[in-house]
Amino acid sequence: MNKARRVLVIGGGAAGNAVTVLLRRTGVGVDLIEAKDDWNATAGSGITLQGNALRVLRDLGVWEQVEASGYGFGSVGITAPDGTVLHAQDDIRSGGDDLPATVGMQRPQLQQILIDAVRTSGADVRLGVRATALDQDGDGVTVRFTDGTERRYDLVIAADGLGSTTRAAIGITAEPEPTGMAIWRAAAPRPADLTRTDLAYGGPAHIAGYCPTSETTLYAYVVEANRDRASIPAESYADEMRRLASAYGGFWPEITETITDPAKVNYTWFDRMLVEGSWHRGRVVLVGDAAHCCPPTLAQGAALSLEDALVLAQMLTATDTWDDALFQAYYERRIARVRPVVEASVQIGQWQLDGVRDADVPGLMGRTMTMLRELP
Repeated sequence: MNKARRVLVIGGGAAGNAVTVLLRRTGVGVDLIEAKDDWNATAGSGITLQGNALRVLRDLGVWEQVEASGYGFGSVGITAPDGTVLHAQDDIRSGGDDLPATVGMQRPQLQQILIDAVRTSGADVRLGVRATALDQDGDGVTVRFTDGTERRYDLVIAADGLGSTTRAAIGITAEPEPTGMAIWRAAAPRPADLTRTDLAYGGPAHIAGYCPTSETTLYAYVVEANRDRASIPAESYADEMRRLASAYGGFWPEITETITDPAKVNYTWFDRMLVEGSWHRGRVVLVGDAAHCCPPTLAQGAALSLEDALVLAQMLTATDTWDDALFQAYYERRIARVRPVVEASVQIGQWQLDGVRDADVPGLMGRTMTMLRELP
């Protein structure tokens, strides 16, 4: 690439941070704005990162920090509600045989690792700032901001998440839709013998599971039919999660007794969304949850977002011609991968919601994760 370029990245989550680091590495000038003053540095409990996510994190140059901060494992167990292990199998190494199948880690630690990488990259970061207007022409975008400034860019990358205001501002009408399920999540101390993810299907919740996130921590989750959030007082969150989790055996009693602080319990509905046709309008292009989201039944949300960032950065830095043909090629490359993951994630959740006892959940998981071994 010979021509100097300037890019605005809107949103400092996984996709926005990753694309910023990758573009800065090739000399592209990048401004990153994030609406939250704290850059979401403390939000969330835990995250499950499968091999295809780890592959991108290695390309970002942060794999050593992720490996040191998280907990790697290579199998998954299916248990009865009482904790009896019904089946255990090796996870598919979707990032290749030289990476773990899965790493669990505390989400704030992953975010801090990515924040540090963005800072080191030399990007111009402004926190607590939003874009208020995007005025496009054939050569770029003039952007006005909430801090009263105005700047000119060759490209705007919208990485502002599920509720993306940028997506709506450029006329893409897709919106997230609830799937009918919701998840309770909390961090907890890790029992010494808990060394992988186990999933229990059935019982008072549709799914109950946990994932180790370090030598001393895990995050636990229970999935139920969604309820009106307004009907659940925030101060009752710990009680509600304990009530659902208390019916499960195995490691669950030890985990459940530590879930006492309602402020540390998160309740979120499952959503699905997939923007079809294209992920751009002119010189504004979507990545990550702004373009697609799926319920966490396959733990692929962050992985797909990181892959978007990698593919878009590769395509942008391989040519001086940033035009509709390039952005449409990006969409076509990604939609072929994203669509089956979204569909499989939704289908697995729907089987659970409908109580389909003979559903081929392991088979669908295996087929989808095998596909993800291919490069994005």
